[in-house]
Amino acid sequence: MTSPGPGRSVVIWGVLAAAIVIPMAFAAASPLLQWRDPAYIAAGFAGIAALALLLLQPLLAVGDLPGLAGRRGRHVHHWTGCALLLAVVIHVAGLWITSPPDVIDALLFAAPTWFSVWGVIAMWAVFASALLAALRWRLALRLQTWRRAHLALASVIVAGSAAHALLIEGTMEFVSKAVLCALAVAATVKVVADLRPRLLRSR
Repeated sequence: MTSPGPGRSVVIWGVLAAAIVIPMAFAAASPLLQWRDPAYIAAGFAGIAALALLLLQPLLAVGDLPGLAGRRGRHVHHWTGCALLLAVVIHVAGLWITSPPDVIDALLFAAPTWFSVWGVIAMWAVFASALLAALRWRLALRLQTWRRAHLALASVIVAGSAAHALLIEGTMEFVSKAVLCALAVAATVKVVADLRPRLLRSR
């Protein structure tokens, strides 16, 4: 990737910062937080953080962020993936502390709400992606095979997480939440479109 000029770099980072900070600020100001316990609030903000990380992950993977190209971007992508996994664990653990029956219903796909279904699908895809990354060398997977599997799981994670977030009527303000979801989906689609010809040629 060609390094963008200073002005473009500022615009890119500014847009990303606004897309992440504004939904969090609206959520922090939500009156619904007044009736929630600390575990539920922590779970909610962990979910928002996970959604924000999903916007960064595909861009880091292919070096599309100014100053984070090549090996540096992939290194940050690795640690951001660890942060994403931790955020998902905190999100689920906080909800479990608040209401174990609801979490059990969601995990068993017995919940009456679609956002629970999409959330659980995205959660398992996150765990599968982390496990695949941890066992990559032990499984002796070819690089292109691993990339295809990782990219497929990433697509499921982003699509499931976006559907999960958009269907919830909670502390997040809808417009800023929709923009963050749209940007995460757009970033993932761009990366898939950019990498697909390379992966097909590798066959």
